[in-house]
Parts: sequence; C-alpha cells; structure tokens
Amino acid sequence: MDLENYYGRRVLASRHEAKQSGIQELPTIRIDAGNIRCYRCNHVTAKSLGALPQGEFYCPHCINLGRVSTLNKFYHVPEPNQFTVTEPVLTWKGKLSPLQQQASEKISRGMADHVQQLLWAVTGAGKTEMMFAGIAAAIERGERIGIASPRVDVCLELFPRLKAAFANCDIALLHGRQELPYHYAQLTICTTHQLLRFYHAFDNLIIDEVDAFPYAANASLLYATKQAIKENGGCLYLTATPGDALLREIKSKRLVVNYLPLRYHGHLLPQIKVRLAFGWRRRLERQQLPPQVIQQLQETLKEGHHFLLFVPHIADLALVEAALRHSFTTFRFATVHASDLERLEKVQKMRDGDYDFLVTTSILERGVTFPEIDVYVLGADDPVFSSSALVQIAGRAGRSQSRPTGRVIFWINCNCRQVNQAVSQVKYLNRKGQRLIDGVSFVQ
Repeated sequence: MDLENYYGRRVLASRHEAKQSGIQELPTIRIDAGNIRCYRCNHVTAKSLGALPQGEFYCPHCINLGRVSTLNKFYHVPEPNQFTVTEPVLTWKGKLSPLQQQASEKISRGMADHVQQLLWAVTGAGKTEMMFAGIAAAIERGERIGIASPRVDVCLELFPRLKAAFANCDIALLHGRQELPYHYAQLTICTTHQLLRFYHAFDNLIIDEVDAFPYAANASLLYATKQAIKENGGCLYLTATPGDALLREIKSKRLVVNYLPLRYHGHLLPQIKVRLAFGWRRRLERQQLPPQVIQQLQETLKEGHHFLLFVPHIADLALVEAALRHSFTTFRFATVHASDLERLEKVQKMRDGDYDFLVTTSILERGVTFPEIDVYVLGADDPVFSSSALVQIAGRAGRSQSRPTGRVIFWINCNCRQVNQAVSQVKYLNRKGQRLIDGVSFVQ
C-alpha cells in the first residue's frame, strides 16, 4: 500500500507484520481489569463478550469495519497535507441570496479560525451552497477537509454537487457499499461511520444532518468525529432540527451558532396541514385507502405534480401499494424502505422522472431533494415519527424556486404531541422568516 493511504488514518495490520519505514504503530485495544476498550470506536466491552482463544480479545461493536483485536495493530502516518492546489478552486457559478451570503461569510471565518460551529438553517435553505466559500478558502490554504453524513443517500447526492463545484479538486467518496478502493484526497465525502477509520486527518470537518440517525446520540460516532479532526482543527455542524445535546452546547457557549430561518429562494416553509383519517388501517386491510386520501393524491397527479407518500412501517408498504394499484393504474410508482436493495436506484429514478410518486418509510425524511413535489404522511400520529422527523419530512416540499409552496398534509387518527410540535416548529420558523422578509432584525 502507498504511504499516502496511511495519512491521517488508522489502518489495521497484523501485529506480526513488519513495520514499514515512516509508519507509526498504534495500539488497537486497551485491556483493563474486567473490560476492554477499543481505540477505534471507544466502546467498552466485558472481557467475556470480546474473548478470543489464547487470551486474545476483539471489539464486537465495530466489527463491520474490520475486526479490531489484540492480534492487530494500527498503522498511521500523521497528516502531511501534501496537496497540489489547482486554480480556480471554486468552479460553481451560482449566486447566493443576501441572507445566504451573510451565513456563508460567518461559516468561512469560523473555518479559518478552526472553531466549533453550527449552522441552524431550515430545510431547503441551501446549506450545501453556503459551505462552498469556506471549503474553497480551506483548499487554498492547503487544508484537508471532510464532509460526513449519517446516510449513504446524502453522500451520494452531495458527491456530484461537490464534484461540479470543485472540478479541479480531487474528491474521495467513502461509504459501506463503495466498491472503489480508498484513495488519498484533499476533500473527502463519507458516511459518519467511515470517520472511525480516520485519526487526526482533517483541518476542518463538516457534519451534515447532525441530528439524524444513526449519528445522533451515538457515542462511538461522536468519538469518531473528535478523533478524525486534528487537535487544532475545526468542525461545522449542519442541521434544521438541532437536538437537546446541541442546544446545550449553544446555551453553554461551547458552540458558535449561525441561524437562517428562510430558504434560499426567500419563501417560507410550506405550512403543515393536519387532516383526520379515522380507521385508515382497517380500510388498508381491505386494500382500500380513505376517500379523502385518494382524492388528494389524484388532485396532485392531475395538476402534474409528483409526490412522496410516507407511511409509518415497512409492513404498511405492501398494503398501501395494493390499494394504490386499484386507483392509479396508469401511474408509475414504487415503494422504498431502508432495507430495500434497490433503494438508491429507485430514488434516482424518482429524480429522473421515471416515477410519478414514491411510497416510503421515514428513510427519505432528509437528505434527498426532488423538485416541485408535494408531501403526504399517512398515520403521522404513529409513535415511529418524532417531531423532528416530521419537520424533516415536511421539508421535502417547496424546495425549488419554480414551486416554493408545495403541499404538506398529515393524515392522523387522533391528535398527538409530536404532530403538534412539528406544526408549532414550522410556524415558529416561519415567524422568524417573516420578520426577515419584513426587514425586522432577527433576534433569537
């Protein structure tokens, strides 16, 4: 393996393998009295659960990335930032709105100072484009930059956008389904799990959708984030729905926060409308949907718009599909969920216009953009949907300049806390956004 493939990484090697010149050896596991601690994921495991023959141990927690054991060692080379910068660095020709420009400048300053910062922006605010100036300046400084997301879908959507925006910069894409081998690059896009492979690599690391599963509240991934950043490096968190942990960081002033309550096109978020659909599950068992649901979906299709229909559980998909096949015989659609082996292909077909709509679980709640769509949730009162998930789902609508006012309708059996919270949060953000539209100073 080339020496550069060890830069800023921890690469597993046999403990008996001869060390190459210029490569450091790092331990894999710390053995304590009754437990072992993995140096890759920081997970503590009882010796009995991580035992191997002949007094050896392994970490069962991160085994999907390759088994870390006392039979191994890590090879590591400190990040040397050996990059050749080719001008122009930023090849994106778009233009930011005044509000986006303000946020972009704050992000750039924070990245230059290597601070811990948060961009709290509504869904569809154009967070990706607001990163471009800061990334470009970091590349020009010769820094190594990482962009990580909890979801493969988001990485796959970011990669072509970044390739177009930084056409002269080498960009690596890393995720669990990646077939291409790893290569050293100045800009790396990866899933947050892939951060477990890095060690003091990035001068600036960007975590997109920081509140999303599985990153939120995952101690190993939080540890991986800190390990992947250089000791004097910076981190930028992006989210539309910060969780309690981030809010505590903001309150304690350990995190610099920038707000943007308006989307890039200057329009407010589509307001969530809540409609009652009593007994929809009983109808579904007879391969039927409530008439008001069918009528609304037909209206959307008649207007020439596409839509996403969210349902609570994977088990609901087949029943909803069967009911829809009776009423929508001439329209093209598919179901999709997290374990669907064709998930990525179906999402791409929706982007390409090969489907009129998708029926989905919450797997598409964030990180994917389809132009001019409406968004519907059947059974939004199901406990599987958190308030933040519902806000993210609602945020799939109204993202394009050509149609910034898409419909968002939640069908429920009864009133519930998470639906009310989602409706209230969108109203709150829209009040903040309206103050900006009216020229009134925005106060937290």
